[in-house]
Amino acid sequence: MTKEQEFHCDVLVVGSGAAGMSAAVSAAHQGLNVLIVEKAARFGGTAARSGGWVWIPGSDQAKAWGHLDSIESVKRYLKHEGGASYNEERVDAFLRHGPQAAAFFSQDTAVKFEMPLTFPDYHAEAPGAAQGGRSMVAKPFDARQLGKHLAQLEPPLPELTVFGMMIGSGNDIRHFMKATRSLESAIYATKRLTKHFWQTLTCGRGMTLTNGNALMGRLAKSVFDKNVPLWLNSPVRELILKEGAVIGAQVEKEGSLYTVYASRGVVLAAGGFSHDIKRRSEHYPHTPTGKEHWSPTAETNTGDSLNMFENIGGRVDSHLPNAAAWAPISLTRRPDGGQGVMPHFIDRAKPGVIAVTRQGRRFTNEANSYHDFVQAMINVRDAKSEVCAWLVCDRRTLRRYGLGCVAPFPLPLKRHLTSGYLLEGRTLEALAEKAGIEVAQFKATVEEYNRYAAYGQDPIFGKGSKAYNRYQGDALHNPNPCINTIERGPFYAVKVLPGDIGTYNGIPVDADNRVLDQQKKPIRGLFAIGNDATSIMGGNYPGAGITLGPALTFGYAVGQYLAHCSTPSVSETIKKAS
Repeated sequence: MTKEQEFHCDVLVVGSGAAGMSAAVSAAHQGLNVLIVEKAARFGGTAARSGGWVWIPGSDQAKAWGHLDSIESVKRYLKHEGGASYNEERVDAFLRHGPQAAAFFSQDTAVKFEMPLTFPDYHAEAPGAAQGGRSMVAKPFDARQLGKHLAQLEPPLPELTVFGMMIGSGNDIRHFMKATRSLESAIYATKRLTKHFWQTLTCGRGMTLTNGNALMGRLAKSVFDKNVPLWLNSPVRELILKEGAVIGAQVEKEGSLYTVYASRGVVLAAGGFSHDIKRRSEHYPHTPTGKEHWSPTAETNTGDSLNMFENIGGRVDSHLPNAAAWAPISLTRRPDGGQGVMPHFIDRAKPGVIAVTRQGRRFTNEANSYHDFVQAMINVRDAKSEVCAWLVCDRRTLRRYGLGCVAPFPLPLKRHLTSGYLLEGRTLEALAEKAGIEVAQFKATVEEYNRYAAYGQDPIFGKGSKAYNRYQGDALHNPNPCINTIERGPFYAVKVLPGDIGTYNGIPVDADNRVLDQQKKPIRGLFAIGNDATSIMGGNYPGAGITLGPALTFGYAVGQYLAHCSTPSVSETIKKAS
């Protein structure tokens, strides 16, 4: 380590995901001198791997589609979702700043959104829920606008790409799913693939960013447009606490230790603790060692901010009923030999797919949200064996919709069969034996399911009975977009395990995103947003984008607060320290 150096700024942002970038753009737009530090070699974090959806009620984009929401309805819904963990002050702040943030990013930055006509809340039948107007997604982005910085953008999950091409959450998915059944969709898919292959040939990679990659590409463009410096490979070693105020942090960069002084404040936005094995064992009830759990989030999300907060005497929240946003995952082997983690977001809702336990029983409505699905999987766990389930279907369903990493027809199955990712049985009994599922009960379960599925019904679990179920199903399949029989072999299964797409337990903050000490008093100069802060969703998952929506909203809000707050005591303390 070479000689220690000093760096002075108004705002130090720790982390370069959606929350951190949003805070940096917002603060810089107000004329503040901002520095972003990121310990990874690339920027974007988990947000760059995500679907890119943001849940922000009351936006101008929603109003343009005729969605006239009300604060009272949204609060009713969030109170229903949050239960005893509902935090009215922070929810009020989110609903107040959310539309402002959406307008700011749309009008004053490179961030643009698309609003689908309908995308129901995940519990659309609950009080205050909506059938659309709250979730929107980042518009596709031309990667060439990032110039030399493109190589530093965190890539999407390989498991969520086709030939390296990102499949967008809107039209892309719908058309690719129907490409073998619709001439219009076949033409659309052919054009998308042709464009991607041409860009790969001429530019070395696809240049059309979608989903979370588009969101982070747009946020990064906005950051660079405002000349905000971004230090990659620069981990924060500790916060600097003087006279009760956080005045900066020790940052390691290129072999040197920098004392970074931040006169307005330090914003923690390092992504939570999804890959902190020890903290997982403490917060996740289903993983006693912390290793019985997998996450497709950025591997650098190891709870650094939470550790630094505890090192200055703080206490991390652990009161939420769910410590993270759960998602079922399957493990696959990538071509380079590495392990892939595939999140199962929509395949469970397709007609002809059911989930069973090792005992061969169904345990939930498979078309419910990924968060709800894993909760159900955990609740029926056998204390003597691993928490897991199998997604099951027949060949007809597999070739039409795919399953996990297995793509629909005409892409081949052999690689997945050879690796053992996809299990095949000529009969139900053979499949059960190969998977280690109790044979007699499994066969009885499928027979019972088929008896009602022939009429599009599921009286036991109600698959297809909810708006969100139907949205993720197949609208062209009648009478129930989520129900079809499982009757003609060969039959297939993919094993799913508990995972998460971000943590909920985090650093306690107030309505202004100020970090709170153990006496619930703000620590001067310290702020937390994104997955570093305790989620405002009360441990539940109300709709698409409930992590990124608050990330952008509170990133915007903390930037505004820092620009207009007066912190002479922090500035004076910095003068004394330096």
